[in-house]
This record gives sequence, structure tokens and C-alpha cells, in this order.
Amino acid sequence: MNNRFNFCPNCAGKNIHNINMRRWQCDDCGFVLYNNVATAVAVIILNKAGDVLFEVRAKEPKRGMLCLPGGFVEPGETTEQACVRECHEELGVDITNLEYLCTFPNTYEYKGFQYKTCDAFFVAEITDNANFNLQPDEVAAVKWCALKNRQDLLNLPIAFDSARDALNYFYINKH
Repeated sequence: MNNRFNFCPNCAGKNIHNINMRRWQCDDCGFVLYNNVATAVAVIILNKAGDVLFEVRAKEPKRGMLCLPGGFVEPGETTEQACVRECHEELGVDITNLEYLCTFPNTYEYKGFQYKTCDAFFVAEITDNANFNLQPDEVAAVKWCALKNRQDLLNLPIAFDSARDALNYFYINKH
């Protein structure tokens, strides 16, 4: 993975080069493109038994693995608004009692390109009798998982290291 461009997106010149995996510069026209960190959110939803709600990913990257409900923050949106929107879009549920937990860095690979993200994690609730309406191109299924100890967490096929780190943080600091 080298996040390489062969042509400048501004002038189509071939003299574009990557500087420190953070920006691209074209020597022909002076165009500069920054690869700034993107903000993403994820929500830890617990049931009354303390089990965590996971989505089974329906698409790449990491199709078939587990992830927390969430996604990228859209322009003009707060992280809290993104949590509410993503849970509604992906799961068809409304969340309540949303509370900030922590952040962790992540690398999100999509179609051969690496995006560096800062993932903000929250804890929220849904009603016990919530009816899920899954977004099929994003979520293949939902799964409640009991995490009684660190080994339970390590054994799960969690798609993103940042989510594993956040769950570990949650269980060490909040439980």
C-alpha cells in the first residue's frame, strides 16, 4: 500500500510525488493535496445482560468480520450527530443516552488506498425490543457477544484494531 498517484489531479502531469505519506505535490503546476486524518465514529451498544452489539460487515474492507455500528463523519456534522445517523442508517434503530468514551487512531484501507482516521468511540443504549432494519449493503447481520474477560475480546474476529482497543479501554475503565 503506497497511496500513489501516477498523474496530478489538477494538470494531469506525471511529476507528482508523495511527501511523508501525508501530502502529494506536483512539480509541474504546484498543486498540493493533503491526506489529512478523517474522523470516524463507532458506538458500543450494550443490552441488559452486558453483551455488545456487533455488525457483521457486508462489504470490504474486512467483509464478514465484526465491527461496531459507525462510520465516517460527514461535513458539517458533529461526532454525536454521526453516531445517531449511522445507527439509524445501518441498523434502523434510534440510540439514546449517548456518551463519549475515547478515541484511537486507525488505518482504513479502501480499494487499495490507506486512509488514516481518528476514531471516536461512544457508548449508547437502544430499547430492548428494538426492531433492526439492516442496511444490506453495509450490514450482513447483527450479533450480540458476551465479553466476560480479555480473552473473549481477543478471540473475536473484530475488523478494526481501534475498536478492539476501545472495547479493551471500556472494560478496563468503565466496568
